[in-house]
Amino acid sequence: MRVSPADEDLRDRLRAASLLLQEPPEGGRSAQDVLAAARADYARLTAALYDSGHFSPVVNILLDGREAAAISPFAVPGRIGQVVINVSPGPDYAFGVAEIGPLARNSDLIPEFAPGAPASTSVLRDATGAAIDGWRDRGYATADVAGQQITARHREAELDARITLDPGPVITFGALIPQGYERMRPERIVEIAGLPSGLTYSPAELARAEERLRDTGVFAAVALEETEPTANDVMDIDAVVSESPLRRIGFGAEISTDEGARLTAYWLHRNLFGGAERLRFDAAITGIGQQEISTDALEGIDLEFSGRYSRPATFTPDTTAYFEFDLFQLREPSFTVTGAGIEAGVEHVFSNRLEGSLGLGLLGVRIDGPFGEFDIGYALLPAELTWDNRDDPLDPADGVFVSATTTPFLSFQGSGGARYTLDARGYLGFGENDRTRLAARAQLGGVFSDDIDDIPPDVLFYSGGSGTVRGQEYQSLGATYGGIESGGRGFAGLSTELRQDIGDTNFGIVAFADMGLISSDAAFQDDSDWHAGAGLGLRYATPFGPIRVDLATPVRGGGVGEDIYLYIGIGQAF
Repeated sequence: MRVSPADEDLRDRLRAASLLLQEPPEGGRSAQDVLAAARADYARLTAALYDSGHFSPVVNILLDGREAAAISPFAVPGRIGQVVINVSPGPDYAFGVAEIGPLARNSDLIPEFAPGAPASTSVLRDATGAAIDGWRDRGYATADVAGQQITARHREAELDARITLDPGPVITFGALIPQGYERMRPERIVEIAGLPSGLTYSPAELARAEERLRDTGVFAAVALEETEPTANDVMDIDAVVSESPLRRIGFGAEISTDEGARLTAYWLHRNLFGGAERLRFDAAITGIGQQEISTDALEGIDLEFSGRYSRPATFTPDTTAYFEFDLFQLREPSFTVTGAGIEAGVEHVFSNRLEGSLGLGLLGVRIDGPFGEFDIGYALLPAELTWDNRDDPLDPADGVFVSATTTPFLSFQGSGGARYTLDARGYLGFGENDRTRLAARAQLGGVFSDDIDDIPPDVLFYSGGSGTVRGQEYQSLGATYGGIESGGRGFAGLSTELRQDIGDTNFGIVAFADMGLISSDAAFQDDSDWHAGAGLGLRYATPFGPIRVDLATPVRGGGVGEDIYLYIGIGQAF
């Protein structure tokens, strides 16, 4: 392709638009195919030039020296040997007149659509779309273009654009009409979507209804389609769905030199009773290979089995009710806890960024730890609030994630207290396509209770390992109470990572540093101890998240200059 004057960026756009310059199919193209592609390329290349702001281009496509447009499709040569494309883009055009209206109240045009600004068909489309969206956002669902006058003044290299809109009437939501369902009950589709029938049309409400249906996990595809309004300006919405397979099985693995291997598996039923009820069972074995030589084959191995039943659209379209149970045995370096718990509660989506949950649970445990061996039971009231505006939860380059939990508890012996945690993460990308990213994480936790003996050791805080301080031995930092070592009532942690993609590959490298502080007091009113670790990591991007390999060593605390730990898993460290 010859573009005169030469413009590499424009040449790349034209190459992408041309059918002739695409990779030929296996076996090559026939002369008929070449001619058909050439005749189509006139319009395709002209459209690409208009989109780049050139409104007086000249495009010549020569097939063995003959203009393709002059070759009759009924007299195709038997063979075409040479194809030459010559493009003269002409000057860059600017807007002379840029008018569109009427506009909805408090609706602004995009700044690129203005007299003197570079003209292109893409700007025209964007400006028209933004103006129509302004009306649709105010309930005028049928707003459209009523007329347009586009004039190219070639002598001045200017484009005059006058676009007239027809807002149409204010539309009211009608009924949601499910289509394509198999096992789902249609009335439950309506309940879950939560379309506000009888209220003024809103694109945001329509998108939220579609998102609610997707969030159930029942459907492989969901599309809410607008229908023609009735004479009373009421618009029904077709909910076209395609259901996913009912059941799913999954497995996972993670390994580190200090915590050993972690194996997980789950079984999931997506639609138990035809109302998007979800039943899931999870099993996990943690600490494999961590144990030292011992007469107990399970030394250091944690076992867990849990189940959860959830029902979306309970009480409100944005509220999910759940019931769950948990059976576990934790054999940690300084304690063993065997227990069973049940919990019921609700989860609520306040917005696409803010979610919360509230539950009521019962927990019974047998504890063998620093303060002896005993059985104890608790009533719990767990609550959580999460804010998440990350651009990509699997590998974020921008945004903030904050999760806060609080769990008041009361033992059956009459003592009580509360546990709280705060997990805040921030991400900032730099350079082209955010290929350099800075990530930071701050953790804070505390347990308020008068009697340390009544607090399960797994509720207390330890530092060290992949979830807190990489480079430090797993749960190596705790607190001391009257000479007895145990977990701490308070924890503070800070982690930072510098993530860098390597060229155009799927690989990336990471430099990181972590620190952790443990206190015997929930308000950190004692001489707290802290340690730190640092290291380097390798990442390989996959559709389900990056594969993570980290090497870390202590920089403060035990093992400085001696220990090296390896961590392998799926997903970023945070």
